[in-house]
Amino acid sequence: MQTPQTHHLTPDEAVALLADRSESLLVDHAGRVLIGLAGGPGTGKSTLASALVRRINEARPDCAALLPMDGFHLPHAELERRGDVADKGAPHTFDAAGFAALLSRIKLTRDDMTAPGYDRSIEDVVADAQTIPGAARLIIVEGNYLLLDHDDWARVRPMLDLAVFLSIPRDLARSRLLARHAEHGLFTEARNREHVERVDLANFDLVAASRPAADLAIDLKTDH
Repeated sequence: MQTPQTHHLTPDEAVALLADRSESLLVDHAGRVLIGLAGGPGTGKSTLASALVRRINEARPDCAALLPMDGFHLPHAELERRGDVADKGAPHTFDAAGFAALLSRIKLTRDDMTAPGYDRSIEDVVADAQTIPGAARLIIVEGNYLLLDHDDWARVRPMLDLAVFLSIPRDLARSRLLARHAEHGLFTEARNREHVERVDLANFDLVAASRPAADLAIDLKTDH
């Protein structure tokens, strides 16, 4: 496994670089292109991915669409049935097989497809929350576990035409995650701290180990 090419960039610089890479891939590939943005929880993947889709669509209207991995959390009721609620966010609390299957269909066909989303205000999955338009040639996929090499997650990396690993310092991720869990007031401060330390940061470390599977690594320069 080769060491990924590494850049140290601000989020805006990262978007610009990835927009250029996207354009090259669209020129070089006749079919659909999938770009994966991986990284630990709290690294800003969702924000950067949304900005990238907007930038690409400014140059090529309706060319790009976004597919977050978070919609493939197992429903809260299913986690309760399994006794896994306290581990929500760990790899085994996602439908990795369903996620990989949808990516395969997106890669091979150009039909409109729906995908589930995740609503943080209720901490649960919303079925058919978004549509991947058949007209979109470029799909930006973002999520923690795109580069894992075990279980059904291992089916994801081979489908990505470009795999990008995003990283920030662990302490910054911790502060962001604490703020995220507190945002909607669903849990106590003690619960949030316990979950971040026991689950989120363990996942952050697990994902960090998948960095070598990326084509490109971007260490984001940001202090908030």
